[in-house]
Amino acid sequence: MKKILFLFLFVTIIANAFAQNIQRPKLVVGIAVDQMRWDYLYRFYDRYGDGGFKRLLNEGFSCENTMINYLPSYTAVGHSVIFTGSIPAIDGIVGNDWVDQITGKKWYCTEDSTVQTVGAAGKGGQMSPRNLLVSTITDELRLATNFRSKVVGVSLKDRASILPAGHTANAAFWFDDSSARFITSTYYMNELPGWAQKFNDENRPQKLMDNDWNTLYPAHTYIQSTADNEPWEGKLKGEHAPVFPHDLKNIYKEKRGDLRTTPFGNTLTLDFAKAAVDGYNLGNGEATDFLTINCASTDYVGHNYGPNSIEVEDTYLRLDKDLASLFQFLDQKVGYGQYLVFLTADHGAAHSIGFMQAHNIPADFLISKDLNDSLEKFLVGQFRVKDLVSSTYNYHISFDFKKIKAKNLNYEAVKKATVGFLQRQPGILFAVDIEHIGEAPIPEPIKSKIINGFNPQRCGPLMIIPYPGWFSGKKGGTGTTHGNWNPYDTHIPLVFMGWNIKHGATNRTVNMSDISPTLAALLHIQMPNGNVGKVIEEIVNKK
Repeated sequence: MKKILFLFLFVTIIANAFAQNIQRPKLVVGIAVDQMRWDYLYRFYDRYGDGGFKRLLNEGFSCENTMINYLPSYTAVGHSVIFTGSIPAIDGIVGNDWVDQITGKKWYCTEDSTVQTVGAAGKGGQMSPRNLLVSTITDELRLATNFRSKVVGVSLKDRASILPAGHTANAAFWFDDSSARFITSTYYMNELPGWAQKFNDENRPQKLMDNDWNTLYPAHTYIQSTADNEPWEGKLKGEHAPVFPHDLKNIYKEKRGDLRTTPFGNTLTLDFAKAAVDGYNLGNGEATDFLTINCASTDYVGHNYGPNSIEVEDTYLRLDKDLASLFQFLDQKVGYGQYLVFLTADHGAAHSIGFMQAHNIPADFLISKDLNDSLEKFLVGQFRVKDLVSSTYNYHISFDFKKIKAKNLNYEAVKKATVGFLQRQPGILFAVDIEHIGEAPIPEPIKSKIINGFNPQRCGPLMIIPYPGWFSGKKGGTGTTHGNWNPYDTHIPLVFMGWNIKHGATNRTVNMSDISPTLAALLHIQMPNGNVGKVIEEIVNKK
Protein backbone atom coordinates (compact mmCIF):
# COMPACT_ATOMS: atom_id res chain seq x y z
CA MET A 1 0.00 0.00 0.00
CA LYS A 2 2.85 2.40 0.87
CA LYS A 3 4.53 1.65 -2.45
CA ILE A 4 1.31 2.41 -4.34
CA LEU A 5 0.85 5.65 -2.42
CA PHE A 6 4.49 6.62 -3.03
CA LEU A 7 4.15 5.86 -6.74
CA PHE A 8 0.94 7.91 -6.93
CA LEU A 9 2.60 10.89 -5.21
CA PHE A 10 5.67 10.61 -7.43
CA VAL A 11 3.61 10.59 -10.62
CA THR A 12 1.51 13.52 -9.36
CA ILE A 13 4.59 15.60 -8.53
CA ILE A 14 6.18 14.88 -11.91
CA ALA A 15 2.93 15.68 -13.76
CA ASN A 16 2.50 18.93 -11.87
CA ALA A 17 6.11 19.93 -12.49
CA PHE A 18 5.73 19.20 -16.20
CA ALA A 19 2.49 21.19 -16.36
CA GLN A 20 4.12 24.13 -14.62
CA ASN A 21 6.94 24.10 -17.17
CA ILE A 22 4.56 24.65 -20.08
CA GLN A 23 4.27 28.40 -20.08
CA ARG A 24 1.61 30.08 -22.18
CA PRO A 25 0.17 33.59 -22.34
CA LYS A 26 -3.22 34.25 -20.83
CA LEU A 27 -4.53 35.56 -24.14
CA VAL A 28 -3.44 35.66 -27.77
CA VAL A 29 -4.76 38.55 -29.87
CA GLY A 30 -4.36 38.24 -33.63
CA ILE A 31 -4.98 41.51 -35.47
CA ALA A 32 -5.23 41.60 -39.27
CA VAL A 33 -5.42 45.14 -40.64
CA ASP A 34 -7.21 44.85 -43.97
CA GLN A 35 -5.24 46.12 -46.99
CA MET A 36 -2.33 47.35 -44.85
CA ARG A 37 0.78 47.72 -46.98
CA TRP A 38 4.03 47.08 -45.08
CA ASP A 39 5.27 50.60 -45.79
CA TYR A 40 2.40 52.13 -43.79
CA LEU A 41 4.34 51.16 -40.66
CA TYR A 42 6.97 53.75 -41.61
CA ARG A 43 5.24 56.09 -44.01
CA PHE A 44 3.18 57.55 -41.18
CA TYR A 45 5.57 56.62 -38.36
CA ASP A 46 6.43 60.22 -37.39
CA ARG A 47 2.74 60.93 -36.86
CA TYR A 48 1.89 57.87 -34.80
CA GLY A 49 1.60 58.16 -31.03
CA ASP A 50 3.64 56.07 -28.63
CA GLY A 51 0.94 53.55 -27.74
CA GLY A 52 -0.15 52.02 -31.08
CA PHE A 53 2.01 51.13 -34.07
CA LYS A 54 5.11 52.65 -32.42
CA ARG A 55 4.60 50.51 -29.35
CA LEU A 56 4.43 47.41 -31.52
CA LEU A 57 7.67 48.32 -33.30
CA ASN A 58 9.53 49.64 -30.24
CA GLU A 59 8.56 46.82 -27.87
CA GLY A 60 7.93 43.95 -30.25
CA PHE A 61 9.68 41.94 -32.93
CA SER A 62 9.08 42.92 -36.56
CA CYS A 63 9.46 40.62 -39.54
CA GLU A 64 10.23 43.32 -42.07
CA ASN A 65 10.15 41.17 -45.17
CA THR A 66 6.97 39.14 -44.76
CA MET A 67 5.49 38.04 -48.07
CA ILE A 68 2.31 36.44 -49.34
CA ASN A 69 3.32 33.21 -51.09
CA TYR A 70 0.25 32.44 -53.24
CA LEU A 71 -2.16 34.02 -55.70
CA PRO A 72 -4.54 35.78 -55.72
CA SER A 73 -3.91 38.13 -52.78
CA TYR A 74 -7.51 38.59 -51.63
CA THR A 75 -9.20 39.01 -48.24
CA ALA A 76 -10.64 35.57 -47.49
CA VAL A 77 -7.49 33.90 -48.78
CA GLY A 78 -5.22 35.99 -46.58
CA HIS A 79 -7.18 35.45 -43.39
CA SER A 80 -7.25 31.71 -44.02
CA VAL A 81 -3.51 31.44 -44.64
CA ILE A 82 -2.62 33.57 -41.59
CA PHE A 83 -4.53 31.29 -39.27
CA THR A 84 -3.94 27.90 -40.93
CA GLY A 85 -0.31 28.12 -42.03
CA SER A 86 -1.59 26.54 -45.22
CA ILE A 87 -2.06 27.72 -48.82
CA PRO A 88 -5.20 27.95 -50.97
CA ALA A 89 -4.23 24.82 -52.91
CA ILE A 90 -4.72 22.87 -49.68
CA ASP A 91 -7.11 24.90 -47.49
CA GLY A 92 -9.61 25.46 -50.32
CA ILE A 93 -10.19 29.18 -49.78
CA VAL A 94 -9.03 30.30 -53.23
CA GLY A 95 -10.83 33.66 -53.28
CA ASN A 96 -13.71 35.53 -51.76
CA ASP A 97 -15.79 33.73 -54.38
CA TRP A 98 -15.12 30.87 -56.75
CA VAL A 99 -16.82 28.51 -59.18
CA ASP A 100 -16.95 24.79 -58.47
CA GLN A 101 -15.18 23.24 -61.44
CA ILE A 102 -17.35 20.11 -61.37
CA THR A 103 -20.85 21.51 -60.83
CA GLY A 104 -20.38 25.07 -62.13
CA LYS A 105 -21.96 26.46 -58.95
CA LYS A 106 -20.73 29.83 -57.70
CA TRP A 107 -19.70 29.84 -54.03
CA TYR A 108 -19.07 32.61 -51.54
CA CYS A 109 -16.26 31.63 -49.20
CA THR A 110 -18.31 31.37 -45.98
CA GLU A 111 -21.84 30.82 -47.28
CA ASP A 112 -23.84 28.12 -45.51
CA SER A 113 -27.56 27.73 -46.17
CA THR A 114 -27.89 25.16 -43.37
CA VAL A 115 -27.53 27.82 -40.66
CA GLN A 116 -29.58 30.90 -39.78
CA THR A 117 -28.91 34.48 -38.77
CA VAL A 118 -28.68 35.26 -35.06
CA GLY A 119 -29.11 38.84 -33.88
CA ALA A 120 -31.04 40.36 -36.80
CA ALA A 121 -33.44 39.54 -39.61
CA GLY A 122 -32.29 38.52 -43.07
CA LYS A 123 -29.70 36.16 -44.51
CA GLY A 124 -26.57 38.01 -43.42
CA GLY A 125 -25.88 35.35 -40.82
CA GLN A 126 -26.13 32.32 -43.09
CA MET A 127 -22.40 31.82 -42.78
CA SER A 128 -19.94 29.32 -41.29
CA PRO A 129 -16.34 28.07 -41.74
CA ARG A 130 -17.43 24.82 -43.43
CA ASN A 131 -15.83 25.69 -46.79
CA LEU A 132 -12.42 25.89 -45.09
CA LEU A 133 -10.90 22.43 -45.59
CA VAL A 134 -8.24 22.49 -42.84
CA SER A 135 -7.88 23.35 -39.17
CA THR A 136 -6.73 26.71 -37.84
CA ILE A 137 -4.27 27.60 -35.09
CA THR A 138 -7.33 28.61 -33.08
CA ASP A 139 -8.78 25.12 -33.57
CA GLU A 140 -5.49 23.57 -32.49
CA LEU A 141 -5.45 25.67 -29.31
CA ARG A 142 -8.95 24.46 -28.46
CA LEU A 143 -7.91 20.86 -29.13
CA ALA A 144 -4.70 21.20 -27.11
CA THR A 145 -6.57 22.40 -24.03
CA ASN A 146 -9.46 19.97 -24.40
CA PHE A 147 -11.66 22.95 -25.36
CA ARG A 148 -10.97 24.90 -22.15
CA SER A 149 -9.55 27.74 -24.24
CA LYS A 150 -12.09 30.22 -25.55
CA VAL A 151 -11.83 31.50 -29.13
CA VAL A 152 -13.72 34.53 -30.45
CA GLY A 153 -13.55 36.27 -33.85
CA VAL A 154 -14.60 39.88 -34.53
CA SER A 155 -14.80 41.87 -37.77
CA LEU A 156 -17.10 44.01 -39.85
CA LYS A 157 -16.69 41.33 -42.54
CA ASP A 158 -18.20 37.88 -42.06
CA ARG A 159 -15.29 36.08 -43.76
CA ALA A 160 -12.68 37.97 -41.73
CA SER A 161 -14.34 36.94 -38.48
CA ILE A 162 -15.32 33.37 -39.34
CA LEU A 163 -12.23 32.00 -41.07
CA PRO A 164 -9.65 33.13 -38.45
CA ALA A 165 -11.79 31.86 -35.56
CA GLY A 166 -11.90 28.40 -37.13
CA HIS A 167 -14.24 25.44 -36.95
CA THR A 168 -14.38 25.03 -33.17
CA ALA A 169 -14.69 28.68 -32.12
CA ASN A 170 -16.93 29.68 -29.25
CA ALA A 171 -18.15 32.63 -31.31
CA ALA A 172 -17.61 34.76 -34.39
CA PHE A 173 -19.34 38.12 -34.83
CA TRP A 174 -19.64 40.38 -37.87
CA PHE A 175 -21.52 43.57 -38.75
CA ASP A 176 -24.88 43.62 -40.49
CA ASP A 177 -25.34 46.87 -42.42
CA SER A 178 -29.13 46.74 -42.72
CA SER A 179 -29.72 46.45 -38.98
CA ALA A 180 -26.51 48.24 -37.90
CA ARG A 181 -25.85 45.41 -35.44
CA PHE A 182 -23.20 42.77 -34.87
CA ILE A 183 -24.64 39.36 -35.69
CA THR A 184 -23.61 35.72 -35.80
CA SER A 185 -25.11 32.42 -36.96
CA THR A 186 -26.66 29.29 -35.48
CA TYR A 187 -23.39 27.53 -36.28
CA TYR A 188 -22.15 29.11 -33.04
CA MET A 189 -25.22 29.87 -30.92
CA ASN A 190 -28.98 30.33 -30.98
CA GLU A 191 -29.06 33.81 -29.50
CA LEU A 192 -26.62 36.64 -28.93
CA PRO A 193 -25.09 36.79 -25.46
CA GLY A 194 -26.41 39.54 -23.21
CA TRP A 195 -23.27 41.69 -23.49
CA ALA A 196 -23.52 41.68 -27.31
CA GLN A 197 -27.20 42.59 -27.23
CA LYS A 198 -26.40 45.43 -24.84
CA PHE A 199 -23.65 46.68 -27.14
CA ASN A 200 -26.01 46.61 -30.13
CA ASP A 201 -28.75 48.38 -28.21
CA GLU A 202 -26.45 51.34 -27.55
CA ASN A 203 -26.71 52.35 -31.23
CA ARG A 204 -23.01 53.10 -31.47
CA PRO A 205 -22.86 53.13 -35.30
CA GLN A 206 -25.30 56.03 -35.47
CA LYS A 207 -23.42 57.92 -32.77
CA LEU A 208 -20.13 57.46 -34.63
CA MET A 209 -21.71 58.72 -37.85
CA ASP A 210 -23.53 61.69 -36.31
CA ASN A 211 -20.55 63.98 -36.90
CA ASP A 212 -18.62 64.93 -40.01
CA TRP A 213 -15.45 63.05 -40.87
CA ASN A 214 -12.85 65.78 -40.67
CA THR A 215 -9.11 65.38 -40.57
CA LEU A 216 -7.68 64.56 -37.16
CA TYR A 217 -5.05 67.26 -37.67
CA PRO A 218 -4.93 70.36 -39.93
CA ALA A 219 -5.20 69.20 -43.55
CA HIS A 220 -1.99 70.97 -44.63
CA THR A 221 0.03 68.72 -42.28
CA TYR A 222 -0.80 65.58 -44.29
CA ILE A 223 2.39 65.84 -46.30
CA GLN A 224 2.51 62.09 -47.07
CA SER A 225 -0.67 62.43 -49.12
CA THR A 226 -1.78 64.06 -52.35
CA ALA A 227 -4.16 67.01 -52.55
CA ASP A 228 -7.62 66.50 -51.09
CA ASN A 229 -9.37 66.26 -54.44
CA GLU A 230 -7.77 64.09 -57.10
CA PRO A 231 -9.52 62.58 -60.12
CA TRP A 232 -8.55 59.03 -59.15
CA GLU A 233 -10.33 59.22 -55.78
CA GLY A 234 -13.80 57.75 -55.33
CA LYS A 235 -16.70 59.43 -53.56
CA LEU A 236 -19.17 58.36 -50.92
CA LYS A 237 -22.79 58.14 -52.05
CA GLY A 238 -24.34 61.61 -52.20
CA GLU A 239 -21.02 63.45 -52.30
CA HIS A 240 -20.10 65.78 -55.15
CA ALA A 241 -16.36 65.55 -54.51
CA PRO A 242 -14.00 63.38 -52.39
CA VAL A 243 -13.10 66.17 -49.99
CA PHE A 244 -13.14 66.86 -46.27
CA PRO A 245 -15.30 67.26 -44.33
CA HIS A 246 -17.35 64.21 -45.31
CA ASP A 247 -20.99 64.70 -44.33
CA LEU A 248 -21.39 61.35 -42.62
CA LYS A 249 -24.70 61.97 -40.90
CA ASN A 250 -26.61 62.54 -44.13
CA ILE A 251 -24.61 59.94 -46.02
CA TYR A 252 -25.37 57.33 -43.38
CA LYS A 253 -29.10 57.96 -43.76
CA GLU A 254 -28.82 57.13 -47.42
CA LYS A 255 -26.53 54.12 -47.23
CA ARG A 256 -25.65 52.46 -43.94
CA GLY A 257 -22.85 50.48 -45.53
CA ASP A 258 -20.80 53.64 -45.81
CA LEU A 259 -19.89 53.29 -42.13
CA ARG A 260 -17.37 50.76 -43.40
CA THR A 261 -15.72 53.38 -45.64
CA THR A 262 -14.72 55.56 -42.71
CA PRO A 263 -12.14 55.12 -39.93
CA PHE A 264 -15.01 54.78 -37.47
CA GLY A 265 -15.72 51.25 -38.65
CA ASN A 266 -12.39 50.29 -37.05
CA THR A 267 -13.34 52.15 -33.87
CA LEU A 268 -16.62 50.23 -33.71
CA THR A 269 -14.85 46.90 -34.31
CA LEU A 270 -12.25 47.43 -31.59
CA ASP A 271 -14.89 48.64 -29.13
CA PHE A 272 -16.84 45.44 -29.80
CA ALA A 273 -13.65 43.41 -29.35
CA LYS A 274 -13.15 45.00 -25.92
CA ALA A 275 -16.74 44.15 -25.05
CA ALA A 276 -16.07 40.53 -26.11
CA VAL A 277 -13.02 40.39 -23.82
CA ASP A 278 -15.21 41.52 -20.94
CA GLY A 279 -18.20 39.42 -21.97
CA TYR A 280 -16.26 36.16 -22.23
CA ASN A 281 -13.69 37.11 -19.58
CA LEU A 282 -10.94 36.37 -22.09
CA GLY A 283 -7.46 36.09 -20.66
CA ASN A 284 -8.64 35.32 -17.16
CA GLY A 285 -9.70 31.70 -17.44
CA GLU A 286 -7.98 28.40 -16.75
CA ALA A 287 -6.42 28.16 -20.22
CA THR A 288 -5.04 30.45 -22.92
CA ASP A 289 -7.77 32.23 -24.87
CA PHE A 290 -7.57 33.57 -28.43
CA LEU A 291 -9.21 36.70 -29.87
CA THR A 292 -9.03 37.37 -33.61
CA ILE A 293 -9.70 40.92 -34.81
CA ASN A 294 -9.94 42.23 -38.35
CA CYS A 295 -9.87 46.00 -38.85
CA ALA A 296 -11.73 46.13 -42.17
CA SER A 297 -12.35 49.84 -42.70
CA THR A 298 -8.78 50.31 -43.91
CA ASP A 299 -9.73 48.10 -46.85
CA TYR A 300 -12.92 49.99 -47.72
CA VAL A 301 -11.24 53.38 -47.41
CA GLY A 302 -8.28 52.18 -49.47
CA HIS A 303 -10.47 50.77 -52.22
CA ASN A 304 -12.44 54.01 -52.44
CA TYR A 305 -9.70 56.63 -52.23
CA GLY A 306 -6.38 54.90 -52.99
CA PRO A 307 -3.20 54.67 -50.87
CA ASN A 308 -2.05 58.24 -51.46
CA SER A 309 -5.19 59.99 -50.26
CA ILE A 310 -5.56 62.09 -47.14
CA GLU A 311 -8.44 59.75 -46.23
CA VAL A 312 -6.09 56.76 -45.99
CA GLU A 313 -3.50 58.66 -43.96
CA ASP A 314 -6.18 59.94 -41.59
CA THR A 315 -7.63 56.45 -41.24
CA TYR A 316 -4.26 55.07 -40.12
CA LEU A 317 -3.64 57.93 -37.70
CA ARG A 318 -7.04 57.24 -36.13
CA LEU A 319 -6.44 53.48 -36.12
CA ASP A 320 -3.16 54.13 -34.32
CA LYS A 321 -5.09 55.80 -31.50
CA ASP A 322 -7.65 52.98 -31.44
CA LEU A 323 -4.89 50.36 -31.19
CA ALA A 324 -3.26 52.29 -28.35
CA SER A 325 -6.59 52.24 -26.54
CA LEU A 326 -6.92 48.49 -27.12
CA PHE A 327 -3.43 47.73 -25.81
CA GLN A 328 -4.00 49.91 -22.74
CA PHE A 329 -7.28 48.07 -22.13
CA LEU A 330 -5.53 44.69 -22.39
CA ASP A 331 -2.76 45.87 -20.05
CA GLN A 332 -5.40 46.58 -17.43
CA LYS A 333 -7.71 43.66 -18.13
CA VAL A 334 -5.20 40.85 -18.74
CA GLY A 335 -1.93 42.34 -17.50
CA TYR A 336 1.09 43.93 -19.13
CA GLY A 337 3.26 41.19 -20.62
CA GLN A 338 0.61 38.55 -19.95
CA TYR A 339 -0.88 38.56 -23.45
CA LEU A 340 0.66 37.90 -26.85
CA VAL A 341 -0.41 40.10 -29.75
CA PHE A 342 0.55 39.94 -33.39
CA LEU A 343 -0.41 42.40 -36.09
CA THR A 344 -0.35 41.62 -39.79
CA ALA A 345 -2.43 42.16 -42.93
CA ASP A 346 -4.40 39.99 -45.32
CA HIS A 347 -2.93 41.80 -48.35
CA GLY A 348 -1.68 45.19 -49.49
CA ALA A 349 -2.81 47.42 -52.36
CA ALA A 350 -1.56 49.04 -55.55
CA HIS A 351 -1.33 52.77 -56.04
CA SER A 352 -4.29 54.14 -57.96
CA ILE A 353 -3.90 53.82 -61.72
CA GLY A 354 -4.45 57.56 -62.22
CA PHE A 355 -1.85 58.39 -59.57
CA MET A 356 0.75 56.16 -61.22
CA GLN A 357 0.02 57.53 -64.67
CA ALA A 358 0.26 61.10 -63.36
CA HIS A 359 3.79 60.31 -62.18
CA ASN A 360 4.91 58.47 -65.33
CA ILE A 361 4.83 55.01 -63.75
CA PRO A 362 3.61 52.37 -66.25
CA ALA A 363 0.07 51.39 -65.25
CA ASP A 364 -3.36 50.83 -66.70
CA PHE A 365 -6.62 48.93 -66.27
CA LEU A 366 -7.08 45.39 -67.47
CA ILE A 367 -10.67 45.91 -68.57
CA SER A 368 -12.44 42.62 -67.81
CA LYS A 369 -15.49 43.18 -70.01
CA ASP A 370 -13.45 44.04 -73.09
CA LEU A 371 -11.11 41.12 -72.50
CA ASN A 372 -13.99 38.68 -71.98
CA ASP A 373 -15.82 39.90 -75.08
CA SER A 374 -12.74 39.64 -77.29
CA LEU A 375 -11.91 36.18 -75.89
CA GLU A 376 -15.46 35.00 -76.58
CA LYS A 377 -15.25 36.28 -80.17
CA PHE A 378 -11.91 34.53 -80.66
CA LEU A 379 -13.09 31.17 -79.29
CA VAL A 380 -16.29 31.21 -81.33
CA GLY A 381 -14.17 31.87 -84.42
CA GLN A 382 -11.84 29.01 -83.55
CA PHE A 383 -14.28 26.36 -82.35
CA ARG A 384 -17.73 27.54 -83.53
CA VAL A 385 -19.14 27.17 -80.01
CA LYS A 386 -20.46 29.98 -77.80
CA ASP A 387 -19.74 30.47 -74.08
CA LEU A 388 -16.90 28.01 -73.68
CA VAL A 389 -15.54 30.17 -70.86
CA SER A 390 -17.78 29.82 -67.81
CA SER A 391 -16.08 32.32 -65.46
CA THR A 392 -13.02 34.52 -64.98
CA TYR A 393 -12.94 34.74 -61.17
CA ASN A 394 -9.69 35.51 -59.40
CA TYR A 395 -7.69 35.93 -62.64
CA HIS A 396 -8.48 32.27 -63.41
CA ILE A 397 -10.21 31.15 -66.62
CA SER A 398 -12.77 28.39 -66.14
CA PHE A 399 -14.35 26.39 -68.94
CA ASP A 400 -17.73 24.73 -69.45
CA PHE A 401 -16.51 21.13 -69.43
CA LYS A 402 -19.95 19.72 -70.25
CA LYS A 403 -20.16 21.88 -73.36
CA ILE A 404 -16.63 20.93 -74.43
CA LYS A 405 -17.53 17.25 -74.08
CA ALA A 406 -20.93 17.61 -75.75
CA LYS A 407 -19.37 19.36 -78.76
CA ASN A 408 -16.58 16.79 -78.90
CA LEU A 409 -13.90 19.46 -78.60
CA ASN A 410 -10.29 18.77 -77.69
CA TYR A 411 -9.90 20.23 -74.20
CA GLU A 412 -6.13 20.65 -74.53
CA ALA A 413 -6.58 22.44 -77.85
CA VAL A 414 -9.12 24.83 -76.29
CA LYS A 415 -6.73 25.66 -73.46
CA LYS A 416 -3.76 26.10 -75.77
CA ALA A 417 -5.67 28.42 -78.08
CA THR A 418 -6.95 30.45 -75.13
CA VAL A 419 -3.46 30.85 -73.64
CA GLY A 420 -2.09 31.92 -77.00
CA PHE A 421 -4.82 34.55 -77.42
CA LEU A 422 -4.51 35.92 -73.89
CA GLN A 423 -0.73 36.16 -74.12
CA ARG A 424 -1.12 38.63 -76.99
CA GLN A 425 -3.50 40.99 -75.16
CA PRO A 426 -2.47 44.40 -73.75
CA GLY A 427 -1.63 44.37 -70.06
CA ILE A 428 -1.11 40.61 -69.78
CA LEU A 429 2.43 39.65 -68.80
CA PHE A 430 1.79 35.90 -68.63
CA ALA A 431 -1.08 33.56 -69.41
CA VAL A 432 -0.47 30.05 -68.16
CA ASP A 433 -2.07 26.63 -68.28
CA ILE A 434 -1.57 25.66 -64.64
CA GLU A 435 -2.00 21.97 -65.42
CA HIS A 436 1.19 22.27 -67.52
CA ILE A 437 2.93 24.99 -65.53
CA GLY A 438 6.17 23.03 -65.41
CA GLU A 439 6.55 23.70 -69.12
CA ALA A 440 5.78 27.43 -68.84
CA PRO A 441 8.66 29.97 -68.93
CA ILE A 442 7.47 31.83 -65.84
CA PRO A 443 10.06 33.08 -63.32
CA GLU A 444 10.03 32.59 -59.58
CA PRO A 445 8.46 33.58 -57.27
CA ILE A 446 5.47 33.99 -59.59
CA LYS A 447 5.40 30.33 -60.61
CA SER A 448 5.32 29.06 -57.01
CA LYS A 449 2.62 31.58 -56.08
CA ILE A 450 0.43 30.33 -58.92
CA ILE A 451 0.92 26.70 -57.86
CA ASN A 452 0.27 27.49 -54.18
CA GLY A 453 -3.02 29.16 -55.07
CA PHE A 454 -4.33 26.46 -57.40
CA ASN A 455 -7.00 24.11 -56.10
CA PRO A 456 -8.27 22.11 -59.11
CA GLN A 457 -11.80 21.73 -57.71
CA ARG A 458 -12.20 25.48 -57.11
CA CYS A 459 -9.93 27.20 -59.66
CA GLY A 460 -10.03 27.49 -63.42
CA PRO A 461 -7.10 25.78 -65.17
CA LEU A 462 -5.71 28.95 -66.77
CA MET A 463 -4.40 32.05 -65.01
CA ILE A 464 -3.64 35.59 -66.12
CA ILE A 465 -0.73 37.56 -64.64
CA PRO A 466 -1.01 41.29 -65.48
CA TYR A 467 1.96 43.58 -65.99
CA PRO A 468 3.19 45.40 -62.85
CA GLY A 469 0.95 48.40 -62.24
CA TRP A 470 -1.99 46.83 -64.10
CA PHE A 471 -5.07 45.40 -62.43
CA SER A 472 -8.67 44.51 -63.28
CA GLY A 473 -11.04 47.43 -63.46
CA LYS A 474 -12.93 49.70 -65.79
CA LYS A 475 -11.63 52.62 -67.81
CA GLY A 476 -11.54 55.77 -65.68
CA GLY A 477 -11.94 53.75 -62.48
CA THR A 478 -11.12 55.32 -59.13
CA GLY A 479 -9.50 54.10 -55.93
CA THR A 480 -7.50 50.91 -56.05
CA THR A 481 -7.57 47.17 -55.55
CA HIS A 482 -5.27 44.18 -54.94
CA GLY A 483 -4.86 40.56 -55.93
CA ASN A 484 -1.56 40.29 -57.78
CA TRP A 485 1.95 39.00 -57.03
CA ASN A 486 3.71 42.35 -56.86
CA PRO A 487 5.23 43.63 -53.59
CA TYR A 488 2.61 46.38 -53.26
CA ASP A 489 0.00 43.60 -52.92
CA THR A 490 2.05 40.93 -51.15
CA HIS A 491 4.56 42.66 -48.84
CA ILE A 492 2.74 42.84 -45.50
CA PRO A 493 3.56 43.89 -41.93
CA LEU A 494 4.12 41.26 -39.24
CA VAL A 495 4.90 42.36 -35.69
CA PHE A 496 4.73 40.25 -32.52
CA MET A 497 4.56 41.94 -29.11
CA GLY A 498 4.01 41.03 -25.49
CA TRP A 499 4.38 37.69 -23.75
CA ASN A 500 7.87 36.17 -24.21
CA ILE A 501 8.62 38.38 -27.24
CA LYS A 502 12.01 40.03 -27.36
CA HIS A 503 12.50 43.37 -29.08
CA GLY A 504 14.11 43.24 -32.49
CA ALA A 505 13.62 42.81 -36.21
CA THR A 506 14.67 40.64 -39.12
CA ASN A 507 14.90 41.37 -42.83
CA ARG A 508 15.01 37.68 -43.67
CA THR A 509 12.16 36.73 -45.98
CA VAL A 510 9.35 34.94 -44.18
CA ASN A 511 5.95 33.98 -45.53
CA MET A 512 2.43 34.67 -44.35
CA SER A 513 2.06 30.90 -43.91
CA ASP A 514 4.83 31.00 -41.25
CA ILE A 515 2.63 32.84 -38.75
CA SER A 516 0.62 29.85 -37.50
CA PRO A 517 3.51 27.42 -37.00
CA THR A 518 5.33 30.17 -35.09
CA LEU A 519 2.32 30.58 -32.83
CA ALA A 520 2.16 26.81 -32.41
CA ALA A 521 5.80 26.77 -31.31
CA LEU A 522 5.26 29.62 -28.86
CA LEU A 523 2.19 27.91 -27.39
CA HIS A 524 3.65 24.37 -27.47
CA ILE A 525 0.72 23.02 -29.46
CA GLN A 526 0.32 21.13 -32.72
CA MET A 527 0.47 22.99 -36.04
CA PRO A 528 -2.79 23.16 -38.03
CA ASN A 529 -3.36 20.04 -40.12
CA GLY A 530 -2.80 21.74 -43.50
CA ASN A 531 0.25 23.69 -42.41
CA VAL A 532 3.11 24.17 -44.89
CA GLY A 533 4.77 27.12 -43.14
CA LYS A 534 7.94 27.16 -41.07
CA VAL A 535 8.62 28.47 -37.58
CA ILE A 536 10.15 31.96 -37.50
CA GLU A 537 13.15 31.04 -35.37
CA GLU A 538 14.06 34.63 -34.47
CA ILE A 539 10.78 34.97 -32.57
CA VAL A 540 10.86 31.62 -30.80
CA ASN A 541 14.57 31.70 -29.95
CA LYS A 542 14.96 33.78 -26.77
CA LYS A 543 18.77 34.04 -26.92
